[in-house]
Amino acid sequence: MESLQTTSVPSDHEPSIKHCKRGGWTTFPFIIGAVMGLTLAAGSWSSNLIVFLVNVMNIKSINATQINNIILGSYSLFPIAGAVIADSFFSSFHVVSVFASVSLLGMIMLTLASTIPSLRPPTCLTGSFSCEAPSKIQYAVLYSALALASFGLGGTRFTIATFGADQFAKPDDQGTFFSWYFITLYLASAISLTAIVYVQDNVSWGLGFGLGVAVNAIGLAVFLLGKRFYRHTKPKGSPFASIARVLAAAFRKRRKLESFQSQDYFHGDNTKATSGPTESFRFLNRAALRFEDDRKSDGSYASSWWLCTVEEVEDLKTLFKIMPLWSSSILLSTTIAMVNSLTVLQALTMDRHLGPHFKIPAGSILVFSILATALSIFIIDRFLLPLWKKLTRRSLKPLQQIGIGHVINMFAMVGSASVETRRLRVVRDLHLDGEPPGSVVPMSGLWLVVPMLILGVGEGFHFPGQVALYYQEFPKSLRSTSTAMISLLIGIAYYLSTAITDLVRRSTGWLPNNINDGRLDYVFWLLTVIALVNFGYFLFCATLFRYRNTDDNHENEASG
Repeated sequence: MESLQTTSVPSDHEPSIKHCKRGGWTTFPFIIGAVMGLTLAAGSWSSNLIVFLVNVMNIKSINATQINNIILGSYSLFPIAGAVIADSFFSSFHVVSVFASVSLLGMIMLTLASTIPSLRPPTCLTGSFSCEAPSKIQYAVLYSALALASFGLGGTRFTIATFGADQFAKPDDQGTFFSWYFITLYLASAISLTAIVYVQDNVSWGLGFGLGVAVNAIGLAVFLLGKRFYRHTKPKGSPFASIARVLAAAFRKRRKLESFQSQDYFHGDNTKATSGPTESFRFLNRAALRFEDDRKSDGSYASSWWLCTVEEVEDLKTLFKIMPLWSSSILLSTTIAMVNSLTVLQALTMDRHLGPHFKIPAGSILVFSILATALSIFIIDRFLLPLWKKLTRRSLKPLQQIGIGHVINMFAMVGSASVETRRLRVVRDLHLDGEPPGSVVPMSGLWLVVPMLILGVGEGFHFPGQVALYYQEFPKSLRSTSTAMISLLIGIAYYLSTAITDLVRRSTGWLPNNINDGRLDYVFWLLTVIALVNFGYFLFCATLFRYRNTDDNHENEASG
């Protein structure tokens, strides 16, 4: 919900259009249709990527999880780039159009890689010791396709949300749009994890990726068809420029004496402001101090690389105060990323049959987490939060929601460790250790559903809590980037999960290529310890944090 406060700037031709009002609910079908198509396309390759790398490209299982985490990390980092490009250089409409085209190109390359024999290694049975690894050319095509697909996805996912919110002037309408945006996002992800993954596993990978090409093209076409109805926004300049200017001005004035009189501080166009900056991070206050050499030739002052407003200084201080809390979510997301990847590997070795004829695809196990998250968000928003407010006469604060999510996440780690302990006991009892990779353990894959459901419930608490916290507490000038910061920490988490996986594999025997010969349960217990230590860090940061934009609201609610 990064863009509720993004200012809509009508195009130059809008004043002359009297009979064709741009924006509003007329644009809703086009934007939501594009979100559905692009999300389905993204899910067609990202949802089942580990299985594709192992079964089609003959890449070893642990290497496949690392590639998967790197790719998912990349498309989680790209939204920041998309947001900056949209704010600084081009409109959101052009950014979405270009990046959706890039995504389409990546999908086409993946489809070719899965259907043309020369672009993939020879097919071999899962678990065979003699599978031929991909050649350098095949790796190059694979990595190029994944890079284009992830780059395209990252550039559209948050930018199209911003663009959609820009079509509405009323906050209530914007809130309704975001509700439908997330519903569409989860619905499309669930379809990808079930229907498209089933086609890939049971019909052909070429058809599965081909469906991704089709829905990507349809989504792009639907988005472009609505062009004449959209309210377009002009680039507003980089939201990080004021941050750089405060740091530069404070550094340049580091040798100058600091005054404590409020009239010596620069407030810009805010003539009613009289107070100076706060005492925290006092070294930044110099950036707003007015000196004689800051005065222009006409005797006035203006914001520049030498002089900043008090508001700009306070905005940067707010970022400094909230960043420790933001960093506490990195390891939270890291544990989730590792559990998701390793759960798919577990599913590949377990009995996934439902009846004699239907077999759950390994990648579809993750859909239970997504469904649990979607259902939890609905129950929390419609029932738990109103009940809490009725009982306590106070709204549940974002930090409290995030903290509950941390605790539930730890229970999910314990659940995953317990299921893996049971799976390995079956392996040892039946002497399946030492068998070729991919040997099926006679244990139902539905055991994996339990930790997935717990993981989803935890995300239903901490994800909306983070969205609310960053949106409320980030400076107004950076609110269009606030939610993209969640994507940034998820990207970092995926890269960190790759590093942790590699460290564990190199320093222990817990993660061999055949997980039946390893101790994956020890990895899950390690993640539990990491989650517990990180929860302590979160509590420490939460204790020091003071709400800037919500305290008054809570006080009013309590007194009402």
